[in-house]
Amino acid sequence: MKRKKTVIHQILSEKQKFEKRKEGGNMSAKDEFGTTKYVVYAEFEANGIVERPDVVGAIFGQTEGLLGDDLDLRELQKTGRIGRIRVEVHTKAGKTYGTITVPSSLDRVETAILAAALETIDRVGPAEAQIRVLRIEDVRATKRKYIIERAKEILEGLMDQEIPETQELTEEVKKAVRAKELIEYGPEKLPAGPHVPFSDSIIVVEGRADVLNLLKHGIKNAIAVEGTSIPETIIKLSKERIVTTFTDGDRGGELILKELLQVADVDYVARAPEGKEVEELTKKEIVKALRSKVPAEQVITEIFYKGRNFYDVIREKEREKEKAEKEKKAPLAVAAPAQHAALAQKTSEERRPERAERVEPKKEERIIRPIQKPKPSELDEFREFIEKVKSAKESTAILLDENKNIIAEIPVRELTNQLKERKDVYAVVFNGVITQRLIDTVSETGVRYLVGARKYNVVRRPVNLKIVTFAE
Repeated sequence: MKRKKTVIHQILSEKQKFEKRKEGGNMSAKDEFGTTKYVVYAEFEANGIVERPDVVGAIFGQTEGLLGDDLDLRELQKTGRIGRIRVEVHTKAGKTYGTITVPSSLDRVETAILAAALETIDRVGPAEAQIRVLRIEDVRATKRKYIIERAKEILEGLMDQEIPETQELTEEVKKAVRAKELIEYGPEKLPAGPHVPFSDSIIVVEGRADVLNLLKHGIKNAIAVEGTSIPETIIKLSKERIVTTFTDGDRGGELILKELLQVADVDYVARAPEGKEVEELTKKEIVKALRSKVPAEQVITEIFYKGRNFYDVIREKEREKEKAEKEKKAPLAVAAPAQHAALAQKTSEERRPERAERVEPKKEERIIRPIQKPKPSELDEFREFIEKVKSAKESTAILLDENKNIIAEIPVRELTNQLKERKDVYAVVFNGVITQRLIDTVSETGVRYLVGARKYNVVRRPVNLKIVTFAE
């Protein structure tokens, strides 16, 4: 019983050593494989149950004195010319199978002789056995392959670290200078270009990287919203400046655009190409996108009310432009063949003999159209009410329904509040100035006509609102 426990303990310890060697790979033992040139791989089969020590003992015992003292395995292992012989065994149906690995630092001829000597072993322990050499691997070839692959990686890294060209150095310096031009604007300290504080028009973008990219390409009047919530500074600037939004071509850019159109007075809308961001655009793409900007009223009508895509509107606009250019060139192309035909006809007529009889020229037919009466001016519809507000002692506004009936006569100062409360006003006539703020208020209440003395600083005109002044 004691001997059985000792054997089991030995088997478990051998198994643990094998697992450690397996985790380290086939060449984990540096002391064995540091100077190895070749590795002999062989397999064996024994007609009985044998253990690893039996296989190792058979290798050393049955090759002893077979090849002389110079190629004796024990002597070669003592001098380090043969490494540790590794054996893996497993049993199945009363037979034992396994592999043998012999590292060698001998030359190829001596290694081949040792490999052939292994095949002369015909017994392992008490069982008959057969050993067959599978292959001899040249370790140096594997090392050479590794050296080549690693050298390629090192060379690629070296090529990536080459000295940049003059143009790249110039662009790097310009980029650093433009980054220093970036300022912080407003209480929210929004990233902005240096021209934002005094420029008449500004470009509203999404983030700091977008402002830097525009600065890189010489556009210095951009300011960023820095998030999905529109800052109060942007809203205030939109009431004083001409605002162009320039958002990314993704879902986030669309959401920011919709919020800007709702809370700020946006004049024009531009977007990056579909699927791209403003911060990654080239100068050519930036210029093209800004030139293709669309008035905000059109965007609101097409996107919010009709549910169309912004890029569909841009594509339709480009098609109309191309069509107009083709139509412009078409008359010139038709005129040239017509001139050639006329010249050919004239030449043929000159060659014909004169006819004896003269043909009387045909009389031209004149088409007499009836004189159309000019359409009545829209101002004439409200002439009576205009005279009434003009003759009033104080600034008065008249509210009319669809049948031009007076709903109410109120002071101009109460006009905004009254319009917010009423939903039945069709037209407004007042002796005052039409401003952008009044237009925005009126358009939200469904009023179709707004008649006033004059206009001041009107940038946007809603599609469903007709604005008329006394001078018209």
